[in-house]
Amino acid sequence: MNDKEPANLPLRGIRVLELCHTIMGPSAGLLLAELGADVIKIEPVEGDRTRRLSGFAAGFFGTFNRNKRSLAIDLKAPAGRDLLLDLAAESDVIMENFAPGTMERLGLADETLKARNGGLIYCSLKGFLSGPYEHRPALDEVVQFMGGLAYMTGPPGRPLRAGTSVIDIMGGTFAVVAVLAALAERARTGRGQSVKSALFESTTFLMAQHMAGTTITGRSMPPMPAREGAWGIYEPFETADGQQIFIGITSDNHWRRFCEAFKRPDLLEDPRYTTNEDRVRERPTLLAIVAGLAKRRNQAELESLFDAISIPFAPVATPDDLFGDPHLQAGGRLLDVELQPGLRGQLAGLPFEMESAAVGTVRRQPPRAGEHSREILGEYGFEQDTVDALIARGVIRQSD
Repeated sequence: MNDKEPANLPLRGIRVLELCHTIMGPSAGLLLAELGADVIKIEPVEGDRTRRLSGFAAGFFGTFNRNKRSLAIDLKAPAGRDLLLDLAAESDVIMENFAPGTMERLGLADETLKARNGGLIYCSLKGFLSGPYEHRPALDEVVQFMGGLAYMTGPPGRPLRAGTSVIDIMGGTFAVVAVLAALAERARTGRGQSVKSALFESTTFLMAQHMAGTTITGRSMPPMPAREGAWGIYEPFETADGQQIFIGITSDNHWRRFCEAFKRPDLLEDPRYTTNEDRVRERPTLLAIVAGLAKRRNQAELESLFDAISIPFAPVATPDDLFGDPHLQAGGRLLDVELQPGLRGQLAGLPFEMESAAVGTVRRQPPRAGEHSREILGEYGFEQDTVDALIARGVIRQSD
């Protein structure tokens, strides 16, 4: 346990070994670290390959690895494997998101590690849970297509992945739920266990509402761009200054306030638009009316108006717009993170609050590969001479 950590963090004292890369596993490790767990990132001596990605993936490492410490080990070397076994024997949680069978080939299967530590929570993050597909490797985009999310996102005939790694992060979040549940059970029984989360099942969990809709209506759900709307007004409209604003009128009170704000009592009196069901039936005429009203005012005016009359709305924003968002800025929810050596940027913190603890702060910047190797092994009781010998043999790496 790191005595420098704030004492009121809920997971303070929980030690986690994270053998993970890219997004799914590191996002789970990030959540545990933000809540106060001592998350030790186990990475190859040459460093996690995610550090070297570019393009769409350039921000992966910096985003998902703050508040962790790095221990770089060559797990293919027998001495590296033995070192990991020793560390797992004195840890609370181990997490891995390698391809199926990798941990077994390394001699680090759950049965092996739990035999030395009966209280260990062994968390695997995979493409699939147990079943016919469990041997398959998977990626976020693969399961978005396989699980129906890409079909529901794009227009008919043009399936489209979601615009962020939503399933990787969802799978990581469900892994944390499983780990926390296992820790709570261990507190009662004293026994650890193996837990598992998966990308495909995370996708199908998100598809449950559409599966239910199909069952109830007897019809397949169409993609979102072609969906049958449940509300009369629920989409973006163009503004006078060439921007777009999403308007959601989901109740009769919303409709009344909207008509009053735009001084259109005739719309309130029109029997075609009396109830939400009426407005859904009259969408073609209603959309044209609302589009004309929105087009007369600029985006800022509409935001101020809708805020005042409490109607759901949203500017159609880009990720770049989040940097200057006044709500995120005022709430301190944008964190200063070192994304690359010498380059800092603002990233979103945890999307929840706790009365008892200031969770979601940057206590440690994303580590250099092997930055904390000596520090960590010293805490586990390894003599300095032993650590020096492991470094000299290339089994571990200590960054300057």
